[in-house]
Parts: sequence; structure tokens; C-alpha cells
Amino acid sequence: MIYSPEPETLIPGTHRSGKDTQFCVNVPAGAVASLLVYDKRKPDAPAREIPLEEIPWHGTLRCARVSGLSPKTSRYRLMIDGKFLTDPSAHAVYGRERFGERDADCEELLCGLAEEDFDWQDDTAPLEIPFEDVIAYHLHVRGFTKAAGSGVRHRGTFLGLKEKTDYLKDLGVNQVILMPAYEFDEILLPDMRGIGAPPKIAGDEKALPYKINYWGYGDTKASWFAPKLAYCATADPVREFRTMVRGLHEAGIEVIMEISMPDPVDVNLLCRCLRWWHIGCHVDGFSLLMSDQAARAAAADPALGRAKIICESFTPDAAPGNGNGFRHIARKDGALRYRARRLLKGDGDQLGGFCEAVRTNYEEIGIYNCITGHEGMTLLDLVSYDRKHNEENGEQNRDGAPTEYSWNCGEEGPTRKRNIQALRLKQMKNAMAMLLLSQGTPVIRAGDERGNTQKGNSNPYCIDSAVTWVDWRANTQSKELYAFVKELIALRKANRILHMPRPLAGADSRSCGYPDFSCHGSRAWYGGFEYENRHIGFLYCGMYAGEESFIYTAYNMYWEPQELALPLLPEGMRWETALDTAGVLASPEDKAKEIRLEPRSARVLTAVKVPVKNHDRKTKKSSGTKK
Repeated sequence: MIYSPEPETLIPGTHRSGKDTQFCVNVPAGAVASLLVYDKRKPDAPAREIPLEEIPWHGTLRCARVSGLSPKTSRYRLMIDGKFLTDPSAHAVYGRERFGERDADCEELLCGLAEEDFDWQDDTAPLEIPFEDVIAYHLHVRGFTKAAGSGVRHRGTFLGLKEKTDYLKDLGVNQVILMPAYEFDEILLPDMRGIGAPPKIAGDEKALPYKINYWGYGDTKASWFAPKLAYCATADPVREFRTMVRGLHEAGIEVIMEISMPDPVDVNLLCRCLRWWHIGCHVDGFSLLMSDQAARAAAADPALGRAKIICESFTPDAAPGNGNGFRHIARKDGALRYRARRLLKGDGDQLGGFCEAVRTNYEEIGIYNCITGHEGMTLLDLVSYDRKHNEENGEQNRDGAPTEYSWNCGEEGPTRKRNIQALRLKQMKNAMAMLLLSQGTPVIRAGDERGNTQKGNSNPYCIDSAVTWVDWRANTQSKELYAFVKELIALRKANRILHMPRPLAGADSRSCGYPDFSCHGSRAWYGGFEYENRHIGFLYCGMYAGEESFIYTAYNMYWEPQELALPLLPEGMRWETALDTAGVLASPEDKAKEIRLEPRSARVLTAVKVPVKNHDRKTKKSSGTKK
């Protein structure tokens, strides 16, 4: 008897109801198709073969209903015209248990079912942290905890990431962005490589005859509905992934998944996939690496109306009018990344672009900023190498961006010279200050807060080794940098004016004597954007955020000390140094009109109240006050 499901359940994938499981598969017209059901204890031969026959009115969808299947022991796969296939909508895929250690052959893969009795405990709704309040952390699930010094029990897995929850929370992170964590084929066979040879990593005696797709992008036949089994410490990928999400949510940390699909994207497949992760696994949102049209379709899906949707090509008009009052669309922006890098290394004519990137924000959509990303140098490498060193990935250094706008601080690569080491540490602090004191959502690349290195490699897409794993070994530099980043994050969170939900106007719209944002150079209220200048100060007035506060962030990326004008504060307040990458923590004198910045340094001043000795004294006009 041909099984004909109810119209509302006629959706590709598996749907469980009590002891019954419905299978729905998209099969080309005229093809001979069967559902093969296996017992995981006897995977060599199917226990049952169920024909999938064409049904009038069902188009190319074919269905079957099977009773008595168990998610713990039952497996299945498809046979279409005599060829074994993996169900593209499967929630679990078995056969790739060990990362990079087997040939990718779909005939060896079996699909699994997701259990429906997971105990979510108190995780009953998305965290919905506003974009402006997010501190994002971009990581590779395997590489984040795979190193021996990670201190976790389940290295390189979803559970290993969960074990690092306290670390992330202590740093101040409240969102993790996962590089592809769905089931993809990491084996790039010789006929699939196209270019280059297998990487030869120093000290690696187990050179592979094929390349590894370490990052996970680009697999056109990925199982986008299934957590990656090789990232699991257990045999139940769905349960382990859900356990990780629940644990991160308990600590107030959102989970964003990167999803990469080839063009042309099947929008129906995309939306079903995102719905599964969002509703079935409580994922908070998605970073979509695909066409703008497909991303906009996902953003307009009512079921995803409260899931964060991030795409590089989004513009403010991408926000759908869903009327739910939740701003859930954001774009990844590269403006701050490259403008900050060029200013950091000391290039001229960068202040105007840097100023614009620092204050850029949108009311309609969020904006994600970064200084480094997976497709370039790490933060330490950015201040340690003048050029990329991509020999280890087998591409003979022909790959990657032609320039990273990096600077080695005087010597290429590792050095024992303490003055260069000190300068590099200061430069990393400067970069983090540029990132975390800008509007929008800052994204920290995993390991940058510890001074992680990839030895100058800007494109290690195929390297699965200590080169790409986060190095958890602590030293004086890593401890100092971590403490500084943690302090920066706390400063940002404590001052709403540093992370506003709307653009800063740069005008005194409240008629309070101060604009919400202003630029200062050698003269107060004048930015000094001349080509040769590399120093500037930004004044933030907290009154526009409902706070009685003032923040002054100052940057000097010149190789000599510079003087910056210091705006005069209202009576009863004075400036106090909160952070200084040069280690100069002395605060300006009361009524000081300028501050001295050490070479290549950043400084943050905050206004504090002081007792007013003479309440009848009127505020005197000064060249340091706005006119």
C-alpha cells in the first residue's frame, strides 16, 4: 500500500509521531527509489527495504511511514536508481567519526534519527541579546579545544566547547559564532583539489595523500541539517550539540552558526535548515555565506523572525517589516578591519576613514566589526610579519590576500628582542581598543585575546594541527593581553554610549553643550584629518545614552609622542585615566587642556565627579570648550 501523508506534513526529511517515523524524500521523476533501514549493530545489510513510489498530486516527493524505529539503534539511507545516497535532510550522519581519517564515500554513510525527548530545562526562549550589547567570539569547534593544553576532557568537540563556558564568560563574551559545524566532507581527494599539493607541516610524520578541508566551507553536498559527528565526544551528535547550546545559554552566551551553501541556493532547503537549527536545536542565529537574495529570503521567513540573520551583503533596507519589534538583521562589515589595520601600522591619510568606521552604526540593522578573521592573519601575526607565509598549506604562497596591511615591528617573525616584543604587545592592545571601542558588534577571533599565532599563515584552510589550534599555554604576554581585553570589554559594557542601538549624530541635539560624538586633534573640537596626522581623540557624551558620563578615547599611531587637545568638562568633573596601552596610568591635572600620548599608543579617559569647593563659582570659558 502506498503511504500518502497529510498535506501539511509533506516536507522533505523525517518526522516522528509516537512510535512512527515518516520519511519524505525528493526523488527525480521516473527514478526507482527505496528506503533502506538498518540496525546499527548490523550495518552491512539492511533489515528492511521499502519502495518509495510516485504518488499523484505529490510532485517529486515520495514518502514512507515506518513503525518501531529507535533513534539509538536505527539507521537508514536511500537508494535511487541503484546508487546509495545520503538523505540531504538527515539530522545525523554516521561514517565520519574521526576527523580526516577516512575516504569520503557516501556509500559508507548511514543516516540517523534525532531524539525528541531532550530536556531543555530552563532554556525555553532565545536569549535575544541586542546587537549593540553583543561581544562575539568567532571559533572553530575542533581547533578551539583540540590542543593538549586546552584543559578540557573532551578535546576538539562540542562538549569541549561547553567545558570552556566559564572561560568565555570570564572574558566577557556573550555570543559564539561557530565555523561550519554541520556534517561536511573534510577530505579533499586529488581529483577534487584543483590546485596545490598536500601540506607539509614541520614535524608531521603522518603526511596525508590528500588535503583536509579544515574550515568546512565549500562542500556542495554537505549535510546541512546534521551536527558534525567528528566534532562529537559521544555517538549522539544531536543530543551533544543540544547539550552544548543549553550549557552556553545557561551562561548567557548565544550560539550563531555559519552556514555556507553553493549558488544557486535552494531557498526552501535553506529555510527548512535554519528552522531546524533554530527551533529544534535552539540556535540563536546564523551567519550566511551565500547570495544576498537567499539571505534576504531567510530573513523574511516568519519562523525565523526572532533569529539573528547576518550576511556580508546586507544593507539597511534588508530589514523585513515583520513588525515584531526585534532587530534581527545584521551585516558583516570590513571597513573598520582594514582602516584600523592601516592606521595601526602607521599609514598616512587614515584618520578620516578610521573615524567614520568607528562611529558607523545603523538603526535598521546591526553591524559586525572585526580586526582579524579566519581568512587572514591572527592578531599576533598581524604585528609580527610584513608579508604572508603560506608555504605550509601547499599553495607555494600564491594564495591569500595580496596584503594584510601588517607590520612586523622591526623584525620578521619570532624574536627575542624585548623592545620588539613590548611593541608588539602594545600594538595588539591598540588593535583591541580600536575594535572594542567602536560602535556596532565587535567580533574577536578565537585566540587573539591570548596572542595566538599561525606563523604568518593567512590562509590555513587545509591545516589541522597546532598551527591552527588555539594555543592555551600561558605566558606573561598572553596573561597581560587577556587581562587587558577583559578590562576593555568590561569598560564597553559599563558605558552605554560606547555601544548604542542607533547611529551617533555628531551633533548637540539635546542642547546640553556637547554633541554625542566629536573628534579632537591638536585643537579641541577640530579633528585634524591632515594626511600626515596619525593621532586623534573621540569624545563620547553619555547624556545621549541616559548616563551622566563622558568618555575620551585617544589614539596616537605615530612613532613619536603627540599632544591631543582635551575638551573641558562640566564643573565638578575631571578626567581620569581608565586604560593606557603604553602603561602610563597617570591622570591629567584638573582643567588640563591637553594630554600627551606616547608613541603608538591608545588611551581611554573617563570623567569622574569631584567635590566643588566653590558652588557659586561660574564656569569660565576656555579655549578647550565647545563654541
